[in-house]
Amino acid sequence: MAFLSSPEFWIALSQIILINIVLSGDNAVVIALACRSLPPRQQKKAIIFGSVGAILLRVVLTFFAVYLLTQPYLKLVGAALLLWIGVGLLKGDDGEEEMEGHSNLAAAIKTIVVADLVMSLDNVIGVAAAAKGNVPLLVFGLVISIPLIIFGSTLILKLMNRFPVIITIGAALLGWVAGEMTLTDPAVHDFVETHHYLHNILPALGAATVVAIGKWMSRAAAPVPANQPAA
Repeated sequence: MAFLSSPEFWIALSQIILINIVLSGDNAVVIALACRSLPPRQQKKAIIFGSVGAILLRVVLTFFAVYLLTQPYLKLVGAALLLWIGVGLLKGDDGEEEMEGHSNLAAAIKTIVVADLVMSLDNVIGVAAAAKGNVPLLVFGLVISIPLIIFGSTLILKLMNRFPVIITIGAALLGWVAGEMTLTDPAVHDFVETHHYLHNILPALGAATVVAIGKWMSRAAAPVPANQPAA
C-alpha cells in the first residue's frame, strides 16, 4: 500500500478521474436513453447494474485496448453498432406493451453495457495512458468513475422527462460519436488524413442518419388511428 503515499499515484488518479468526467458524458446519455421507458424503481436498478457492468467490462477492455485499436476495421464495426443502438433508442418502445417488466430491465442493462463498451474504445486509451502500467491505479480509477456516470445519467433522465427533445439530441450524439469513431479506424486513417473535410462531414452525417432513420421507424411503428386506413 506504499503507493498510496506517492504523489505520482494521486496525480495519475486525478488524471484518470478527469478523463472519465470529460469522456463519460455520452455514456451517461445512453444510460438515460436506455432507461427512459422503465418504471422509476426499475430505472434505478438498470442505471446501477448497467453502470457497474459497463465499468467492469471497461476494466477488462483497457488491458487490451492498445492492441485492439491498432487492428483495422474494429472501429468501423463499432461505429455501425453504435448507429444501430442510436436508431433503436430513438425509435423507443417496440410496441410490446405487455412485455414483462424484468425483460425490459434486462434489455436496458444489456443496451447500457454494449453501448458503453463500444463508446469506451477511445476512453480506455486515455485511462491506460494515465495509469502508466499501474494496475491497482487503473482499476481504482475506473471503479471510482461508477458514481460519476450514475449521477450523470440520473440527472439526464430527470431532464428527459421534462424536455423530451433531449431524447433526439442524445440519439444524435450517438450518431456523431459513431462518425468520429469511423474517422480514427486504422483502415481509413490515411484516406481521412488526405481528405480533412471528412472530419466535419462524417460525424454530422452519422447524427443526421440516426435521427432520420429513428424518426422514420418511430412513425412507421406508431399505431394507426381507427378511423384511418393503414398505409
